[in-house]
Amino acid sequence: MDYLQRALTTFNGGNWYGWKKFDSDGNKIPNDQRMTYANIKVIKDGATIPSEAEVNAKIQELKDAETENQNARTTGKAKLKSGEALTDAEIKALFGDN
Repeated sequence: MDYLQRALTTFNGGNWYGWKKFDSDGNKIPNDQRMTYANIKVIKDGATIPSEAEVNAKIQELKDAETENQNARTTGKAKLKSGEALTDAEIKALFGDN
């Protein structure tokens, strides 16, 4: 799943959106061009489309969390090799929540 879809699932309780198949002129939107912010459609009653700024902020948040996790994995591995104590974030990155 790409960042846009991952971000969208965090709004409206998840599974609230789909992708338009036709543009406003009735032309079919090619599949490789459908999954964009401009082509979001609401498929769940009561759901609303978040602003593009909100979606972009969530995408950045997801990317930052992914980077932090990768950094924790890298430092955690180095610490394991050298015998240093690991932080909680490094333990989680290396071994999961369990």
